[in-house]
Amino acid sequence: MNKVLHSYRPTVGSVTICAVTTLYLLLVTNWTFWTKAFGYLAKDHFAFILFAVGISAMSMAIITAFSAKYVTRIFLIFFIITASAASWFTDQFGVVVDREMIRNAAVSTGAEAGHLLTLRFATHLLMTGLLPSLVVVWVRVAHRPFLAKLGHNSAIIVGCIGIFALAAGSDYRTFAGVGRAHRDILDPLNPFFPISSAVRFIIDATQNAEVTAQPLGVDAHPTGLGPKPRVTVIVAGETARADDFSLGGYGRDTNPELRERGVVYFPNTTSCGTSTAVSIPCMFSVYPRRAYTHRKGLETENVLDVLTHANVSVSWFDNDTGSYHVTDRVAYEFLPSSADPRFCKDGECLDAILLDRMDSWLSTVKGDSVLILHQLGSHGPAYFSRYPNDFRRFVPDCRANDFGACSAQEIKNAYDNSILYTDHIVSQVIDKLKARSSTIAGSVIYLSDHGESLGEHGLYLHGAPYVFAPSQQTHVPFLVWIGDDLQRSGGFDMGCLDRNAALPNSHDNLFHSVLGLMDVSTKVYDPTLDIFAKCRRRGTNLADARWVSMAG
Repeated sequence: MNKVLHSYRPTVGSVTICAVTTLYLLLVTNWTFWTKAFGYLAKDHFAFILFAVGISAMSMAIITAFSAKYVTRIFLIFFIITASAASWFTDQFGVVVDREMIRNAAVSTGAEAGHLLTLRFATHLLMTGLLPSLVVVWVRVAHRPFLAKLGHNSAIIVGCIGIFALAAGSDYRTFAGVGRAHRDILDPLNPFFPISSAVRFIIDATQNAEVTAQPLGVDAHPTGLGPKPRVTVIVAGETARADDFSLGGYGRDTNPELRERGVVYFPNTTSCGTSTAVSIPCMFSVYPRRAYTHRKGLETENVLDVLTHANVSVSWFDNDTGSYHVTDRVAYEFLPSSADPRFCKDGECLDAILLDRMDSWLSTVKGDSVLILHQLGSHGPAYFSRYPNDFRRFVPDCRANDFGACSAQEIKNAYDNSILYTDHIVSQVIDKLKARSSTIAGSVIYLSDHGESLGEHGLYLHGAPYVFAPSQQTHVPFLVWIGDDLQRSGGFDMGCLDRNAALPNSHDNLFHSVLGLMDVSTKVYDPTLDIFAKCRRRGTNLADARWVSMAG
């Protein structure tokens, strides 16, 4: 049988198999790319034809460049498998596999990745990736002698580049205009964009491997000493979008408990990024979104470090995928590793584990302290696993990892149940601080890292490039609660906060607002970015306290 199969193996030239592979990749694994390009060029069909010819020629040039004896099959299979995997996430969720998405994937836990590895994904990879790769393995590939091959392949590559240049130049004004208006037009192009993104990620990771954070705010010191330790709990939310918070006007009552807790909700808040790997280090950094880069985040200390310089105790309890180097110099615990059967299953834990750990932490508080609770929150696609059965209020809810197995309404119901559970978690954090009001002066900040797409514009999940991201991925919930005694001793005017709550806010405010809330004075503090600064009595807010200190 093997001899029969071997005897029927066809022989194809190396350039021919490159051409067939190029055609296969463009037609089978680039549905989203062609759909988007056609939409952008819908008013000029001839321009779209030129675009298709140019992209096809350049793709052929790139793939032919890897046609070398002994390695042709390896590269072709690599291109096919990469395009197959990337096309699943691009076509199913509208996800762009860019550098930040790869950064997210690199730090994902096994449990998180497992939710994406569904039966439909495996079937897709088999049909569009593995089977075509077996065909590449099966056929014989004929190569010319080295010098003849070099000349022949070079002629093909130069010719293809020439066709690309001719197609682009034939209607340059149209392409230039579309390119400026839609800079994401090439982002879904498989496998080239994902591969180039991976290369950029590897280069960045290599260059940043030896980066050491430089000191920041070493002059920090407390200015507002009170009768009791000041304790702030920051709940770093995961994948909560403001559109589904009833505190901000959403039609469903997803915040029944927080509504009764006297919180101040800031309805116009935007995130620093659309993924956890970007937003978490950015929101705790001193850099505003427009100035922040991954490298800057690594080479500069953050607000947690500034707090420690002021002798504030800082701890971070993580129930998500990590702190992305934010906690490199403070106390850190990764709670899923406990595998506590009360909360955890298959490597992931309900956020109630944060409350359990917070109880024991509160018993140890002796001075001014900040605790960060990093939620698993509403991380998809397995929204149903983020909340216990008691919070299945919106039904029927999607009970599968694969959105293809659920209706749009079922997906929405499951997501809203996860928000309902976050409402409960944050409310319990507030209650725990209230219960200890005789010994501590408590406050809570809740701020989500990014939002989530639930089918709007054909997109699901998150991670879209920020410049093109829909508001559902960048509009995030933000709220604060300040205990009664801290309101009095710190001079906080809650009515003023309410009146100013609708003003635009962002992750840029967190760094300075935490310093203000904890009355930590330092040269890196900017009162214009402190949401509390305008709403504290004269002589009690941090900016005035620092001025009074300097004047005295």
